[in-house]
Amino acid sequence: MPSDTSPTARALLALELLQLRRTTTARQLADRLGVTERAARRYVGVLREAGVPVESERGPHGGYRIRRGARLPPVAFTQDEALGLVMAVLDGHPTATSAGDPVGAALDRVIRALPEQVARQAAALRTHASAAPDRWRATVDPATTSALVTAIAEGNRVVIAYESAGGRRWETEVDPWAVVVRHGRWYLLCHSHHADAIRTYRVDRVRAITPTRTPSRPPANLDPVAVLEENLGTGWEFPTRVHFDAPLPEVAEWVRPSMGRLEARGSGCVLVGSTSNPAMYAQEHLAPLPFDFRVEGGDELRAAVATVATRFTAALEPDGTSQAPR
Repeated sequence: MPSDTSPTARALLALELLQLRRTTTARQLADRLGVTERAARRYVGVLREAGVPVESERGPHGGYRIRRGARLPPVAFTQDEALGLVMAVLDGHPTATSAGDPVGAALDRVIRALPEQVARQAAALRTHASAAPDRWRATVDPATTSALVTAIAEGNRVVIAYESAGGRRWETEVDPWAVVVRHGRWYLLCHSHHADAIRTYRVDRVRAITPTRTPSRPPANLDPVAVLEENLGTGWEFPTRVHFDAPLPEVAEWVRPSMGRLEARGSGCVLVGSTSNPAMYAQEHLAPLPFDFRVEGGDELRAAVATVATRFTAALEPDGTSQAPR
């Protein structure tokens, strides 16, 4: 254990060790805490002063143990742990500061269960810290997420009802491999039996989950984040194919995996992918790129890019007329 670990942290670790074993000797505590036996006994004394019923047994099989039947608080945090928890909640769930938010209510309960000094610091952070809402973050139903995680843990295939950004709905049977959080959005990484391919689905767009008893198993040595990144731009209903005159290494620095796969072509490159929302693809993916490009495939994407171009052109027309800018 690092030498700068606080006495409170060591006392809590001692409590954890005592809860894990029926009987623990001072020597065993000292070894795990990285201190002398005398110091280990001192931390046991700290726990007793805090009301933890630690008993001692003498003899060759003796040691310390928590009194049988004792009721202990379910969790115990150091001040750094408590503040880190509050910060993580506010960072990942900005609305936790709002009245009536279920995550905020749960955080309040945790704070109330903390020791007074630790709770005071955590409550101050909870009250005086503000989090700006992320407009790209999607609200995910905990029950839906729990059902998917349960299927993954139990190794069972599921049938999901899904609704795309464009409002199209369908059902598909999948082997659920992992749930991945990426930039404030939750994704299901899976193998779709209908498409016989890897698919990524936004969890907030899953409308229903039907469990099955058919076993499923993820590939060996699966890296969920890497596979998700590789497949975010594939499998959607509208194909996209965009040509850039710039070299692939330059374009690659601006292209996200969700936009598709870059392929070299002569001195330029081609971006091949798909999308469920051509308007979003044109406005948010293509418009910010600092390269000339040409849409080679995807009628829906062509129409979306034309709409953006018309809107940008109109922004240059004086007084809404069709005259060329002077």
